Amino acid sequence: MSTGSPDSESAPLAPSMSSLPLAALNVRVRRRLSLFLNVRTQVAADWTVLAEEMDFEYLEIRRLETHADPTGSLLDDWQGRPGASVGRLLELLAKLGRDDVLEELRPSIEEDCQKYILKQQQEASEKPLQVDSVDSSIPRTPEQMGITTRDDPTGHMPERFDAFICYCPSDIQFVQEMIQQLEQTNYRLKLCVSDRDVLPGTCVWSIASELIEKRLARNVTSRLSLHSASLQVPIRSD
Repeated sequence: MSTGSPDSESAPLAPSMSSLPLAALNVRVRRRLSLFLNVRTQVAADWTVLAEEMDFEYLEIRRLETHADPTGSLLDDWQGRPGASVGRLLELLAKLGRDDVLEELRPSIEEDCQKYILKQQQEASEKPLQVDSVDSSIPRTPEQMGITTRDDPTGHMPERFDAFICYCPSDIQFVQEMIQQLEQTNYRLKLCVSDRDVLPGTCVWSIASELIEKRLARNVTSRLSLHSASLQVPIRSD
């Protein structure tokens, strides 16, 4: 038993440390604890007495006796059980009168706890600010209604198109040529042109994704392929 100061032996850990999981203790501390508790003596409580205090049953303790490092295996098994913590381990060691273990290992235990806390704080500071699931762009209804000039306000007959035209304002003349070539000829395709067909008031990117995903006819590819040889839409070179 230790002859050190009782105050230094029994002083509890800080609350932030005592509630830490047993995973905070590193290999070095566990091995040193095994050196104390693996030895079976008549004058000091060993790992089997500690196991009983941890509510391990007889057959579980007998199983641990077959391990080369029963104390290490005991800690591994116990850390997954309810109530296992660094503070609880120190309480049990003090209850068993193993002040020698507490005096010898307390500085190393506190050091491991501080490292564990710092690591947790560092990992928390490196997490992204956004939530794990970003759903602000997901429509609040199965399908957005009233986003084009000819939409059915009730949503029963949403307006559909053969193709969605992506363009910048400087290309509006080219878009007009496409309208003439594809809508006002035998192709009879129905194009979605933002400046003509889309109502204002909603994010343009949300409207575009909605139209492309849900409002385009599925057979437009086959319709275009029938006339691909004769389709003459001028392509800008700039």
